[in-house]
Amino acid sequence: MELFDLRPLDLAIMIGYAVLIIAYGLYHSKRKSSEDYFLGGRSMTWPIVGIALFAANISSSTLVGLAGDAYKTNIHVYNYEWFAVVVLIFFSIFFLPFYLKSGVYTMPEFLEKRYDRKSRYYFSFITVVGNILVDTAAGLYVGNIILKLIFPEIDSTVIIVVLAVAAAIYTIPGGLNSVVQTEVIQAILLIIGSCLLTYYAFDELQGGWSSMMSGLDTMLENGEVRNVNDMIEAGHPVPETASEAFSMVRPSGDEFMPWWGLLTGVPLLGFYFWANNQFMVQRVLGAKDLNHGRWGALFAGLLKLPVIFIMIVPGVLALLLYNDLDISGLNYVTGGEVCTNLADCPNLTYPVLLGQLLPTGVLGLVVAGLLAAMMSSVSATFNSASTLVTMDFVRTLKPDMTSKGLVRAGQITTLILVILASMWVPFIEKVSDSLFTYLQLIISYIAPPAVATFVIGLFWKRATSQGSIACFITGFVVTIVLLLNKVFVFSQPLAEVHFLAMTVYLFIACVLVHVLVSLNTPAPDAKQIENFIYKSSMFTEESAELKSLPWYKNYRILAILLLLLTAVVVGMFI
Repeated sequence: MELFDLRPLDLAIMIGYAVLIIAYGLYHSKRKSSEDYFLGGRSMTWPIVGIALFAANISSSTLVGLAGDAYKTNIHVYNYEWFAVVVLIFFSIFFLPFYLKSGVYTMPEFLEKRYDRKSRYYFSFITVVGNILVDTAAGLYVGNIILKLIFPEIDSTVIIVVLAVAAAIYTIPGGLNSVVQTEVIQAILLIIGSCLLTYYAFDELQGGWSSMMSGLDTMLENGEVRNVNDMIEAGHPVPETASEAFSMVRPSGDEFMPWWGLLTGVPLLGFYFWANNQFMVQRVLGAKDLNHGRWGALFAGLLKLPVIFIMIVPGVLALLLYNDLDISGLNYVTGGEVCTNLADCPNLTYPVLLGQLLPTGVLGLVVAGLLAAMMSSVSATFNSASTLVTMDFVRTLKPDMTSKGLVRAGQITTLILVILASMWVPFIEKVSDSLFTYLQLIISYIAPPAVATFVIGLFWKRATSQGSIACFITGFVVTIVLLLNKVFVFSQPLAEVHFLAMTVYLFIACVLVHVLVSLNTPAPDAKQIENFIYKSSMFTEESAELKSLPWYKNYRILAILLLLLTAVVVGMFI
């Protein structure tokens, strides 16, 4: 079958958009100093910060992953989206003030100020590896899926290289400002494209929400959902009705997100992603002041709430509309076999929706936006990773290097990362057949020691540098064991532990190691850590400052309103 019936108008729109977005990124480049290049001159206002955070999170890889899991009736994947609101509020209250006041460029740099240089080097290395394995490679993977379906005659390696180079064209010369400015455009286009796709999908169904729910009820009752049959064979609880499938609270034996995982593992993954990950935090570090950083973070949380309606629901509609669609003609191979339907390749759900539903012109614009969002996400990870390497390694090794030299080092680093990320893309499907599961799985290994170190360091003045590095080393050793077991399965019970449970177990182990080592080593210098420990008096002082602001500028009031709105939205699916 020919999935993408691209007309000359669609191709013209795609080419024109690509040229314009690259030109726009170059136009907004800032590279007069290292601060301009890596943090956009610390001049970003709250709407830019919020949209940039949202765009970096809801990238093309997340968009494809959400639709794919929704097709498999894992609709409670939305828990990752709405829980970001809670995490961002916690981040805004406690961590962001310390990040901005310290004037750091990177999260590892903050760890050095709180602990020591060893913690900085370790976390910087792990973050760079995570950026390559998760954000950059996943973005290139999605771009390869889309373009391979459009141009099947082109080799995947060529597609990946072209996409990586295209993303690097404006990242290397322009830095963070180029990345953020293009992200704003991508975010707007992604939202518009998602709304259009949802509209056309409901139109194809010839009914609204009630038709979708009744259709899903029928499919579940008749056992026509392939994923449900697989879950039955595996002995996992399965949704029996559409309302149950849409419920955000799942039984304890659910294979994707049991209720206990929502309360334990999801907060840990979310905290790492939004509060410790250089890829995300770098956008907030570029805010013009603390208030704009906080407002931007809350705005990003607000933008996450409609995701279930415009990015997850289309995956459910694909299940109703194209469950029996023959896609063998695409010759798309996964696991060594050609996909014959979407149940074999859920990662194709979003591309199938695009090709089957969108009319000429709109298809070209949305596909262009999807690919551009991929490039934007990839360029963002290139920039954040190059910032880490340059500021945490190069500047330390060569402290006398000029600002211009640091920028040049960042550009060279970006080029190297382009090559490494491109080489990893083919391995993604070997880890998991679900892109979203792959993303969460990798983060579940990286997050626990980082979260333990940051949280303990901020709230416990007795935490020592020895405890920090012991915590990181513990996480590293356990992660290596878990990854080897995933590949070679030398312990079946260990391999069967849910990844959210593994996240919690690893976090507890890291906390215990950190605390025990800290208690058995000399306490840190009180003056050295004074500006990096949260004190209750800070809340009182801040309350006095906020009294002079109108309510719509008081981030606490805005946070409460956002939580209430979140409760309303989530309450619709309990």
